[in-house]
Amino acid sequence: MQPLAQPVSNLIEAFSRLPGIGPKSASRLAYFLLRADESIALSLAQALTELKATTLFCSICHNIADRDPCAICTNTERNQTVICVVEEPLDVQAIERTREFHGLYHVLHGAISPVAGVGPDDLKIGELLRRIQQAQPPVQELVLATNPNLEGEATAMYIARLVKPLGIRVTRLARGLPMGGDLEYADEVTLGRALTGRSEM
Repeated sequence: MQPLAQPVSNLIEAFSRLPGIGPKSASRLAYFLLRADESIALSLAQALTELKATTLFCSICHNIADRDPCAICTNTERNQTVICVVEEPLDVQAIERTREFHGLYHVLHGAISPVAGVGPDDLKIGELLRRIQQAQPPVQELVLATNPNLEGEATAMYIARLVKPLGIRVTRLARGLPMGGDLEYADEVTLGRALTGRSEM
Protein backbone atom coordinates (compact mmCIF):
# COMPACT_ATOMS: atom_id res chain seq x y z
CA MET A 1 0.00 0.00 0.00
CA GLN A 2 1.40 3.35 -1.11
CA PRO A 3 2.03 5.74 1.82
CA LEU A 4 0.11 9.04 1.89
CA ALA A 5 1.88 12.26 1.02
CA GLN A 6 3.00 13.83 4.30
CA PRO A 7 0.91 17.05 3.95
CA VAL A 8 -2.26 14.98 3.37
CA SER A 9 -1.43 12.70 6.30
CA ASN A 10 -0.82 15.75 8.53
CA LEU A 11 -4.17 17.29 7.56
CA ILE A 12 -6.07 14.03 8.20
CA GLU A 13 -4.41 13.78 11.62
CA ALA A 14 -5.30 17.43 12.39
CA PHE A 15 -8.95 16.93 11.40
CA SER A 16 -9.22 13.71 13.42
CA ARG A 17 -8.32 15.64 16.60
CA LEU A 18 -11.57 17.64 16.27
CA PRO A 19 -14.60 16.48 18.31
CA GLY A 20 -17.02 14.31 16.34
CA ILE A 21 -14.57 13.75 13.46
CA GLY A 22 -13.48 10.14 13.06
CA PRO A 23 -10.72 8.84 10.74
CA LYS A 24 -13.08 8.41 7.76
CA SER A 25 -14.59 11.89 8.10
CA ALA A 26 -11.09 13.35 8.51
CA SER A 27 -9.97 11.63 5.30
CA ARG A 28 -13.05 12.85 3.40
CA LEU A 29 -12.46 16.44 4.50
CA ALA A 30 -8.77 16.29 3.59
CA TYR A 31 -9.47 14.87 0.12
CA PHE A 32 -12.26 17.41 -0.44
CA LEU A 33 -9.83 20.27 0.27
CA LEU A 34 -7.19 18.63 -1.91
CA ARG A 35 -9.56 18.53 -4.92
CA ALA A 36 -11.40 21.80 -4.18
CA ASP A 37 -10.60 25.21 -5.63
CA GLU A 38 -7.55 26.74 -3.95
CA SER A 39 -9.64 29.68 -2.69
CA ILE A 40 -11.69 27.36 -0.44
CA ALA A 41 -8.59 25.99 1.31
CA LEU A 42 -7.07 29.45 1.62
CA SER A 43 -10.26 30.99 3.06
CA LEU A 44 -10.44 28.13 5.61
CA ALA A 45 -6.80 28.72 6.58
CA GLN A 46 -7.44 32.47 6.91
CA ALA A 47 -10.58 31.92 9.02
CA LEU A 48 -8.64 29.63 11.37
CA THR A 49 -5.79 32.14 11.66
CA GLU A 50 -8.22 35.00 12.41
CA LEU A 51 -10.07 32.84 14.93
CA LYS A 52 -6.94 32.41 17.02
CA ALA A 53 -5.57 35.91 16.43
CA THR A 54 -8.64 38.10 17.01
CA THR A 55 -10.98 36.24 19.39
CA LEU A 56 -10.73 36.34 23.16
CA PHE A 57 -12.85 35.71 26.24
CA CYS A 58 -14.76 38.64 27.73
CA SER A 59 -13.28 39.49 31.13
CA ILE A 60 -16.79 40.03 32.56
CA CYS A 61 -19.01 37.21 31.21
CA HIS A 62 -16.29 34.90 29.80
CA ASN A 63 -18.14 34.52 26.48
CA ILE A 64 -16.20 34.40 23.20
CA ALA A 65 -15.76 37.93 21.86
CA ASP A 66 -13.74 40.08 19.49
CA ARG A 67 -13.37 42.89 22.05
CA ASP A 68 -13.23 43.19 25.83
CA PRO A 69 -15.73 43.77 27.36
CA CYS A 70 -17.98 42.08 24.80
CA ALA A 71 -20.90 43.65 22.91
CA ILE A 72 -23.51 42.11 25.24
CA CYS A 73 -21.85 43.30 28.47
CA THR A 74 -21.51 46.86 27.14
CA ASN A 75 -25.07 47.05 25.73
CA THR A 76 -26.86 49.52 28.04
CA GLU A 77 -30.26 48.53 26.61
CA ARG A 78 -29.98 45.06 28.17
CA ASN A 79 -31.31 44.40 31.67
CA GLN A 80 -28.22 44.77 33.87
CA THR A 81 -29.96 43.25 36.92
CA VAL A 82 -30.51 39.75 35.45
CA ILE A 83 -27.68 37.31 34.69
CA CYS A 84 -28.21 34.04 32.82
CA VAL A 85 -25.63 31.39 33.74
CA VAL A 86 -24.75 28.90 30.99
CA GLU A 87 -22.17 26.16 30.59
CA GLU A 88 -20.66 27.03 27.20
CA PRO A 89 -20.47 29.94 24.72
CA LEU A 90 -22.67 28.00 22.26
CA ASP A 91 -25.46 28.13 24.86
CA VAL A 92 -25.40 31.95 24.71
CA GLN A 93 -26.02 31.75 20.96
CA ALA A 94 -28.88 29.29 21.47
CA ILE A 95 -30.61 31.57 24.00
CA GLU A 96 -30.01 34.70 21.91
CA ARG A 97 -31.77 33.05 18.95
CA THR A 98 -35.00 32.89 20.99
CA ARG A 99 -35.07 36.71 21.40
CA GLU A 100 -36.78 36.06 24.78
CA PHE A 101 -33.93 36.99 27.10
CA HIS A 102 -32.71 40.59 27.44
CA GLY A 103 -30.33 40.39 30.39
CA LEU A 104 -26.63 39.57 30.69
CA TYR A 105 -24.77 36.23 30.61
CA HIS A 106 -22.11 34.39 32.54
CA VAL A 107 -20.34 31.43 30.89
CA LEU A 108 -19.00 28.77 33.27
CA HIS A 109 -16.96 26.87 30.64
CA GLY A 110 -18.21 23.49 31.76
CA ALA A 111 -20.22 21.77 34.48
CA ILE A 112 -19.35 20.04 37.73
CA SER A 113 -18.50 16.43 36.90
CA PRO A 114 -16.61 14.35 39.49
CA VAL A 115 -16.32 11.50 36.95
CA ALA A 116 -14.46 13.78 34.51
CA GLY A 117 -12.47 15.37 37.36
CA VAL A 118 -14.18 18.77 36.96
CA GLY A 119 -14.88 20.53 40.25
CA PRO A 120 -16.29 23.98 41.10
CA ASP A 121 -12.80 25.50 41.12
CA ASP A 122 -12.33 24.48 37.46
CA LEU A 123 -15.32 26.62 36.42
CA LYS A 124 -15.97 30.37 36.42
CA ILE A 125 -18.08 30.14 39.60
CA GLY A 126 -15.75 32.26 41.75
CA GLU A 127 -15.80 34.94 39.06
CA LEU A 128 -19.62 34.80 39.06
CA LEU A 129 -19.79 35.40 42.82
CA ARG A 130 -17.35 38.32 42.62
CA ARG A 131 -19.33 39.75 39.73
CA ILE A 132 -22.59 39.55 41.71
CA GLN A 133 -21.03 41.17 44.79
CA GLN A 134 -19.54 44.05 42.77
CA ALA A 135 -22.43 44.61 40.32
CA GLN A 136 -23.86 48.11 39.91
CA PRO A 137 -26.82 48.17 39.64
CA PRO A 138 -27.20 45.16 41.98
CA VAL A 139 -28.14 41.79 40.45
CA GLN A 140 -31.76 40.91 41.25
CA GLU A 141 -32.13 37.57 39.47
CA LEU A 142 -29.82 34.73 38.49
CA VAL A 143 -31.22 32.45 35.76
CA LEU A 144 -29.53 29.04 35.92
CA ALA A 145 -29.54 27.74 32.35
CA THR A 146 -27.18 24.80 32.72
CA ASN A 147 -27.96 21.71 30.65
CA PRO A 148 -30.80 19.46 31.91
CA ASN A 149 -28.59 16.47 32.73
CA LEU A 150 -26.92 15.21 35.92
CA GLU A 151 -23.88 17.48 35.62
CA GLY A 152 -25.99 20.52 34.76
CA GLU A 153 -28.37 19.88 37.66
CA ALA A 154 -25.48 19.41 40.11
CA THR A 155 -23.90 22.67 38.91
CA ALA A 156 -27.20 24.58 39.21
CA MET A 157 -27.81 23.26 42.74
CA TYR A 158 -24.25 24.17 43.79
CA ILE A 159 -24.55 27.74 42.47
CA ALA A 160 -28.05 28.16 43.97
CA ARG A 161 -26.73 27.20 47.43
CA LEU A 162 -23.93 29.78 47.14
CA VAL A 163 -26.12 32.62 45.84
CA LYS A 164 -29.34 32.28 47.87
CA PRO A 165 -27.80 33.74 51.08
CA LEU A 166 -27.05 36.91 49.06
CA GLY A 167 -30.79 37.58 48.79
CA ILE A 168 -30.91 37.24 45.00
CA ARG A 169 -33.81 35.52 43.22
CA VAL A 170 -32.51 32.27 41.71
CA THR A 171 -34.51 30.69 38.88
CA ARG A 172 -34.03 27.61 36.70
CA LEU A 173 -35.18 27.08 33.12
CA ALA A 174 -38.59 25.41 32.94
CA ARG A 175 -38.78 21.74 32.02
CA GLY A 176 -39.49 22.40 28.37
CA LEU A 177 -36.04 21.00 27.69
CA PRO A 178 -35.48 17.24 27.54
CA MET A 179 -33.35 15.60 30.23
CA GLY A 180 -29.97 14.57 28.89
CA GLY A 181 -30.08 17.14 26.06
CA ASP A 182 -27.78 20.06 25.25
CA LEU A 183 -28.98 23.66 24.90
CA GLU A 184 -27.19 24.15 21.59
CA TYR A 185 -29.40 21.47 19.96
CA ALA A 186 -32.73 22.75 21.30
CA ASP A 187 -35.07 24.48 18.85
CA GLU A 188 -35.98 28.15 19.36
CA VAL A 189 -39.60 27.49 20.41
CA THR A 190 -38.70 24.93 23.10
CA LEU A 191 -35.88 27.07 24.44
CA GLY A 192 -38.04 30.21 24.34
CA ARG A 193 -40.81 28.51 26.34
CA ALA A 194 -38.28 27.21 28.83
CA LEU A 195 -36.97 30.74 29.37
CA THR A 196 -40.45 32.26 29.69
CA GLY A 197 -41.58 29.59 32.16
CA ARG A 198 -38.44 29.49 34.31
CA SER A 199 -39.13 28.59 37.93
CA GLU A 200 -37.82 29.45 41.38
CA MET A 201 -35.19 27.07 42.79
